[in-house]
Amino acid sequence: VQALRGHWKKAIGGGIDAYDGMVDPANVNKDFLKSELGYLPPDDEWDNLVFGRGAADQLSGVVMQIIATKIMNDLRDEGALKGVIVRSYATVAEEDNDGGGPMYVLREELPGAGPERIPEVVILSEGTGCADAGAVGIYRGQRGRMQIQVEVTGKSCHGSMPWEGRNPLEYGAAIIVEAAKRYDEGQGFGEDAFLGKGTRTASMATLDTPSDCAVPEKFTFRFDRRLTAGEDPRESLKEVEGMPSVQRARDAGCKVEVTAPFYDQKTWRGYEPGNPQIYPGWVTPEDHPAIKTAVSAYESVSAPMIEKQGTAGALRQEARVARWIFSTDGVGFPIPEDNTEVKVPANKNWVTGGGYKHPAMFGIGPGLEQNTHKIGECVDAREFPVVSAVMARFPSLYYEKTRG
Repeated sequence: VQALRGHWKKAIGGGIDAYDGMVDPANVNKDFLKSELGYLPPDDEWDNLVFGRGAADQLSGVVMQIIATKIMNDLRDEGALKGVIVRSYATVAEEDNDGGGPMYVLREELPGAGPERIPEVVILSEGTGCADAGAVGIYRGQRGRMQIQVEVTGKSCHGSMPWEGRNPLEYGAAIIVEAAKRYDEGQGFGEDAFLGKGTRTASMATLDTPSDCAVPEKFTFRFDRRLTAGEDPRESLKEVEGMPSVQRARDAGCKVEVTAPFYDQKTWRGYEPGNPQIYPGWVTPEDHPAIKTAVSAYESVSAPMIEKQGTAGALRQEARVARWIFSTDGVGFPIPEDNTEVKVPANKNWVTGGGYKHPAMFGIGPGLEQNTHKIGECVDAREFPVVSAVMARFPSLYYEKTRG
């Protein structure tokens, strides 16, 4: 996610920097922040806020992993690591390629590995707060997502003689307009009682054109498609492929290609993921021992820290089990149910469904989903001990409940 440092300064007034956070409290446009963000505490509680790009998504979560690891190490003699192995990962490309880090582990490290390397439970530190329902939930699922790329190739010519060419921008724009209309009308989208509806929105566009006084040569754009339970990526491609506006563009002589692109950018270490940009959703059943243990951990070590019951996006004294609206690295863990390269012992209690299997997963992290990616992004530091306490208590508590 780009920092947009200049936009922060212009919109907020210079008192909050995208990298440095609060630098001048007297020069902050609070009215803008209140209109921009999903939830902010009362003005007299703003000293608890940490501002900056990534504060809510997801740098704070990584910091919580580090703190929780320190707590477990410090309490090793008291049994904090009894019977468990904890591995903590941080990734740098989740935003571009959800699940890229876990995909690497599942592809390159776990095939042929011994049982001690196979994860039994995955804790995701993505923000689990909601501006309406409360901060620091326990999230047990998310929709999948995919990128749908539409490439419209026309015929370039001088802008003064448009009849000499075929304008891919105009035909492509018609495809976007029709797609938006069909989405608004609910045509071709599923719905799940827990995960919610499937969605689609235009998310990126590039134009190949000789100049701003020419008919362009090529217009490429993408749809961000969120897939709820029961939706098939192949059908989502067919839905776009079959739109009348696509056929009209082809009838006019344009070439239209509708694909799920592959992620071909190298990582910072030179690894080429090469995966299709299709990321499966997942759900861990609410009655799974991992979810029950997470709730128990929250109630035993985190709830006592919360002095008062909050409203809106503030902390709650009871555990709230829900799901993410956006996507997480959790999409990198599901593998085909018939995969035999990764040897999963039965006692790991992996979740199966929809042709896939994955370790039990849940999320707990600081930050509200509605505050992410926005100008003025922030997180309430009072969420930090609540999150790190659950992370630190969960492993030994899970061992007690399932092996003790």
